[in-house]
Amino acid sequence: MTAAALANATRGNCGIELIESAAIGTIGVGEATIPPIKLFNQQLGLDENAFVAATGGSFKLGIEFVGWTRPGHRYFHPFDRFPPDFDEVPLHQYWLRERGRGHEIPVEEYAMAWVAARAGKFDRPLRDPRMALSTFDYAYHFDAGLYARYLRGYAEQRGVTRTEGEVVDVRLRGEDGFIESLRLKDGRSIEGDLFVDCSGFRGLLIEGALESRLDDWQPWLPCDRAVAVGCALGPEFPPYTRSSARPAGWQWRIPLQHRIGNGHVYCSQYMRDEEAAAILLANLEGEPLGEPRVIKFTSGARRESWSRNCVAIGLSAGFLEPLESTAIHLVQSAITRLLALFPDRDFDPLLMREYNRLTYTEYERIRDFLILHYHAQQREEPLWRYTRAMAIPETLQYKIDHFRHSGRIVAEPLELFQNPNWLAILVGQEIWPERYHPLVDLHTDIDAPGYLAGIRDVLERAARALPTHREFIERHCRANTLLAK
Repeated sequence: MTAAALANATRGNCGIELIESAAIGTIGVGEATIPPIKLFNQQLGLDENAFVAATGGSFKLGIEFVGWTRPGHRYFHPFDRFPPDFDEVPLHQYWLRERGRGHEIPVEEYAMAWVAARAGKFDRPLRDPRMALSTFDYAYHFDAGLYARYLRGYAEQRGVTRTEGEVVDVRLRGEDGFIESLRLKDGRSIEGDLFVDCSGFRGLLIEGALESRLDDWQPWLPCDRAVAVGCALGPEFPPYTRSSARPAGWQWRIPLQHRIGNGHVYCSQYMRDEEAAAILLANLEGEPLGEPRVIKFTSGARRESWSRNCVAIGLSAGFLEPLESTAIHLVQSAITRLLALFPDRDFDPLLMREYNRLTYTEYERIRDFLILHYHAQQREEPLWRYTRAMAIPETLQYKIDHFRHSGRIVAEPLELFQNPNWLAILVGQEIWPERYHPLVDLHTDIDAPGYLAGIRDVLERAARALPTHREFIERHCRANTLLAK
């Protein structure tokens, strides 16, 4: 991703060398994404249909959470404006009042993304803002390894040099500690001005050479392992990700064209690896395609992911479990910041300070969003009792307090997850406000029950007119036969 974006931005006027070793594996389970990836792909000039076909991809309208609030409960986080407002007071405030009067329709039923998703339907949004089919957004599921291969070809066509090799030593300049060169296992030395560390959890340059440390957020996000395996396709092909709570963590289900991606994220303090793998295998929809593999991780972020002439991008900068499919986004947003603050050879410290401020803040805000899922719930297994009782960051408590007081949502303008996203999780995890917005009762001319019923009717009729998820893919972006096998 980084090489492709740098090649596109520098237009052949900068030498870019990508060093990687086929002997070093990749994580490669990040198969679900969020809507901003569309902008990244568009900036590279990728054709959406060709990209989806090449990666065995499918479409994603949101995430269904099963058993998170309590066993047997489920809710949906839609990629939607959620819900469409009909007044200067947010619609969910009218919904809260009607709920207090016995209205039992879940709030996601007013989101086009969910109405289409539960019917197994998909199409691209319309551009006319007056139409219900303009109100939702979407992202993708895809094979991360195939996406990497696709972008490798893109980068090499634009002049990126790929060097097969393993970095064994980093040489620093004596006068300022900047990276001067890398030594490969075969003895070659590679010099550069700017070094981008994409070495994953190892942090080969950023931590190994420059000693930029990771802030450990495990007390708030205690899950520290995942076991992952693909399986054969089942009868369902929904346009959404499913996250199902388990006794010591949660399991993901990601439908691709040629397989289903599955994984079980868990806390090793409460569950052994063998038990986690057994739970995963017992909840597959098809035959496993290989042996489950265990991935160990620590949730956290570096306060300095740009140090001297090295920028860490991806897992080398930080890690947050894939509960809200943010891993690939964090790579792409870091790349976007690097391009916005691209340095001269003098590496002005002011650029580094701004890059690090924005990057760390983004990780913190996403961290809070993930903690909310764990903290606001009613499950009784040991992990869940711990996360319900734990002290949470003040930034998250502030948001919860505002919503609990009067249903107000106070996301900051630059946060990745905005008011509709917070609403979905706050309501889904059953944090109920003590009161609703006082203007609701002053707007006596608003027929809220009638408007709510009308919205549901419009969304249902719009969804019925859509093709199924499978029909859309067959028509526009079916993967080739070899991939499907």
